[in-house]
Amino acid sequence: MDRRKAHGQGDPAKAEPKLLSGGNPQIAKDYGDAPVQAYIAAMPGWKREMGGRLDALIERAVPGVNKAVKWNSPFYGVEGEGWFLSFHCFTRYIKVAFFRGMSLDPVPPGESRSQDTRYLDIHEDDAFDEAQFSAWVKQASHLPGERM
Repeated sequence: MDRRKAHGQGDPAKAEPKLLSGGNPQIAKDYGDAPVQAYIAAMPGWKREMGGRLDALIERAVPGVNKAVKWNSPFYGVEGEGWFLSFHCFTRYIKVAFFRGMSLDPVPPGESRSQDTRYLDIHEDDAFDEAQFSAWVKQASHLPGERM
């Protein structure tokens, strides 16, 4: 008998991802759309729908965008150019990181300790400007990305 089943743990492939502090899904590092979709599916509450919106907007703005999950966050990039954007769940909001955000016009509102990075914090009841977000994504995809 499978030792996991004997101890009541069940099939690990069917287990729900663990939510880390702040409700951020714990998803194993991997490349491609599948791990990003697993991350989005595991996002709690209203964040799941917003994560799906963000992913769809990014795909529309940058056809063929590369995706990965690293450090329990989805990353988006251009092949051979590095990563330009990531997001992460916190208790009350989603934090979108534009790695070259200081070069975007207009500059996203959230400051960072990093010289180039800027953030967009999305709260449940915030008005979300899809057109501005898409413009930032398009601009960011044309800048040199981060190698991580």
